[in-house]
Amino acid sequence: MTSHNDQDALRSCFLFTSLSDDDIGILSQMCRSVSYPRGAEIFAMGDTADGLRIITAGEVRIWVSDAEGRELTVTILEDGDSFGEIALLDGLPRTAAASATEATTCLFVPHSAVDALLQSNPRFAREMIHCLCEILRRNTDEMGAMTFQSLDARLAQKLCDLAMSRAVIDGATARFTKKLSQADLAKMLGVTREAVNKRLMALVHDDLIETQDGFLVIPDLDKLASRSK
Repeated sequence: MTSHNDQDALRSCFLFTSLSDDDIGILSQMCRSVSYPRGAEIFAMGDTADGLRIITAGEVRIWVSDAEGRELTVTILEDGDSFGEIALLDGLPRTAAASATEATTCLFVPHSAVDALLQSNPRFAREMIHCLCEILRRNTDEMGAMTFQSLDARLAQKLCDLAMSRAVIDGATARFTKKLSQADLAKMLGVTREAVNKRLMALVHDDLIETQDGFLVIPDLDKLASRSK
């Protein structure tokens, strides 16, 4: 039986904003809710693609690793975010892994359900193409930043980005509500923890960040953002 919560989760996903209520209702009947404990592997690099997941509660880390076991966090996703979009179209093996960083529940949208919509709804197919192109553009921008920006600038930008979802913003000040370790930041930036530690110390020295009771505080988001230019 479908639920209003499932339909709301589908409507919150940017891929499905063009669908009618009837299409949302039909699609929701083919979806199911799946729960993962903290630390659970949702899928691994190389796994067969099975569909899309929309986070309804919790947090998911998308990451890649090399043959030597080094890890790079591609992104951290929270409630309302989706992942596995590319696999909806190409059906190729996963290019990244996904892990639950806390107890997490997702709405699973199987590949077959979306494929049926693509076949019957040309407008939805066009919207899907536009959305996936936007993902590609964003990934290209992030790749360019990683290649050409200094670590100092990349760290400043990453902290500003994380503040949008992990902090309470009051005016220009952002107070993080989730602790963020140097190891976490290192995996997001593809560098060592020691390198992140040095750049964090520089940001503290310049009064661009501080800590209160173990939580990161950004006194002025605009000033920190200017460090990423």
